Amino acid sequence: PEFERTALVKYTSKFFRASARLTVPHFTIVLRKAYGLGAMAMAGGALQLESVFSIAWPTAEFGAMGLEGAVELGFRKELSAIADPKERQARFDDLVSQAYERGSAFTLGNEFCIDNVIDPVESRTWIVRA
Repeated sequence: PEFERTALVKYTSKFFRASARLTVPHFTIVLRKAYGLGAMAMAGGALQLESVFSIAWPTAEFGAMGLEGAVELGFRKELSAIADPKERQARFDDLVSQAYERGSAFTLGNEFCIDNVIDPVESRTWIVRA
């Protein structure tokens, strides 16, 4: 896979090591997609750990990996067992919709994984506050 050829995990782990040594306050604002190790590394190792705050725009998505790919991998057996292509696609679309719902900024905000979901125009106020 491409991530192995480019040594993505190796370079992402450098973010984690650097984050572990941070001595200054930091914060996270997720604008769009926050997936996998890259998202965690850029957030300083975790969205809540020692961050001043972790917030997101309403457009933000969170997940262990791209949500369509996660559904393809996680539900491969179930989807391949559906013989009718239209029915299989409908089930896939339903599962992807559920993944987007679970990974939405509003869901994570309600579950206290992030501090707040903000209107993008409030970003500057949050940055100045930090």
